[in-house]
Amino acid sequence: MRNDHQGAGIELFDQWNKALATKRPDKVAALYAPDATLLPTIQNGPLIGSEAIEQYFTDFLKKSPQAEVTARAIRTGCNIAYDIGLYTFTVDGDQPGSRTEVKARFTLIYASVHGKWLIEHQHSSVDPVASQ
Repeated sequence: MRNDHQGAGIELFDQWNKALATKRPDKVAALYAPDATLLPTIQNGPLIGSEAIEQYFTDFLKKSPQAEVTARAIRTGCNIAYDIGLYTFTVDGDQPGSRTEVKARFTLIYASVHGKWLIEHQHSSVDPVASQ
């Protein structure tokens, strides 16, 4: 992890986004702490722990999601980083070959757990202004 504030959050987010591209729920879930919490974009939550988070991604990854950050603020402290902002998810649409954009807001909290940076908490919700 880089030492500058922006680089820390950007690298960790990019690692998560690349894991989504693998379409392997185990790869995505491995980026979360064992007792992490997830408030997902398109499902009720909270989801708590690796098993629940992996199950969520088992279904979500079938939509081939990719996220692009459109605005963010990153803060870091001692063994913790907060990445808060807006992103647009592009996912498979209802028609074969179609893609749909979902504008959402997010909070990712990363912590160093036994020397490895993991997601402790993620909250993602549809952007209420974009959905109007």
